Amino acid sequence: MTEDRLKEVIQKGEGVEVEFKTSLFKLNKNVFETICAFLNRRGGHLILGVEDSGGIEGVLDDSIQKIIDSIVTSANNPKKLNPPFYLSPNVFQLGGKNVIHLHVPESSQVHQTNGRIYDRNEDGDFDITGQNDLVTQLYIRKQSTYSENNIYPVLTFSDFNQTLFPRIRRLANNERPDHPWMEVNDEELMRLSGLFRTDYQTGTEGYTLAAVLLLGKDEVIRDILPHYKTDAILRKENTDRYDDREDIRTNLIDSYDRLMAFARKHLPDRFYQEGDQRISIRDRIFREVIANCLIHREFTNAYPAKFLIENDKAYTENWNRPHGAGLIDPDRFSPYPKNPVIARFFREIGRVDELGSGVRNTYKYCRIYKKDSKPEFIEKDVFKTIVPIPEITPPTNFQVKVLDQKLGEKLGEKLGENELQIVELIWKDSKISITDMSEKIGISTTAIENNIKKLKKKGIIKRVGPAKGGYWEVLED
Repeated sequence: MTEDRLKEVIQKGEGVEVEFKTSLFKLNKNVFETICAFLNRRGGHLILGVEDSGGIEGVLDDSIQKIIDSIVTSANNPKKLNPPFYLSPNVFQLGGKNVIHLHVPESSQVHQTNGRIYDRNEDGDFDITGQNDLVTQLYIRKQSTYSENNIYPVLTFSDFNQTLFPRIRRLANNERPDHPWMEVNDEELMRLSGLFRTDYQTGTEGYTLAAVLLLGKDEVIRDILPHYKTDAILRKENTDRYDDREDIRTNLIDSYDRLMAFARKHLPDRFYQEGDQRISIRDRIFREVIANCLIHREFTNAYPAKFLIENDKAYTENWNRPHGAGLIDPDRFSPYPKNPVIARFFREIGRVDELGSGVRNTYKYCRIYKKDSKPEFIEKDVFKTIVPIPEITPPTNFQVKVLDQKLGEKLGEKLGENELQIVELIWKDSKISITDMSEKIGISTTAIENNIKKLKKKGIIKRVGPAKGGYWEVLED
């Protein structure tokens, strides 16, 4: 949300998807009634510091952080909002006054606040807790709109990959040392994450499609979704077929790791100093692109998700439930969650940030990855993300000599001629074999292996992946 876009929203006034609250020095008591109603209906914009008429009253400077902390803490507290939902407020200055903006997306689940269920219409937030027909209709609408909520009552806990639970706990703990997943057992973790549901129309209950995709055993995923797969394809020299390919038919946690490894194997990197931290631009971009492709896909459609790398671009494709058509403008778009439960799970383990951040971050880092370039996000039945990639040029002799000099400074010694030639060959071709190195340098494979051991010990190169299918890296540091 940009400042200009926020002004437009305020000028249009309150409605089904817009609510103003004054909140001059504290959070209004009924704010979570609106948040709950937005989650249950179509989502919306909650703007604090604005009067019902649209006048800007503002939020006091020393109250901003207290209000934001209250929103974030309460949204993650199942006693206040159940099921909990990640929210990320932003502060703007309009006419010299502070305004807090909160985009609340539509949720695939029915939410309660303080034990009450709220829905939204033109006139505001309505408590429908005791109105059984309205509550049932709300559950039915959520169930039919989001396929991730499909229930499979015959599934048992034994159908899930038990090795994944320690991993996701470690990842969640890295994000929040006090993460609630650390205090519950594996089955309770799944219920807490919205992966076990009840169909209030039929009374059926069980684990959902989201549970299967995130944590299911591979054979269970294949039985439920026989068509499910993600293709990772490198197509640079052999443009009719491919130079490298991975056929990925596993859970979304491992799928993400394998796609990121494919990106690291075949895409150039550019290191960048952000504040006092050195970051990988490639990883920042494709973390967003790959997660977006996995999270926001319509899994019930047989169209396979794809991650393709070509000479001048990398792009993803996935079947989609579009909320519009055409090229997405990052300054004006409103993000819609296609699979909110899966998206929230990925957010808990640090694989994504708040909704909409993927588009903004990809635009931000693409300009650095390939100078002045822009990604494209195309919303259609097949959602497509296109990222321009920089050309890879082999090092010149001069660059190799500079590398040799830098390595010498680091090691306190010069590399041997054979060592230097090995580094140069790896720099030019990360997938080169020991046999090919032997032929090009003119020494035995045993000699190559001995020199490689020395280079690894000195921290100059490393091997990524297995002997077959892996690749070499010259270490940036």
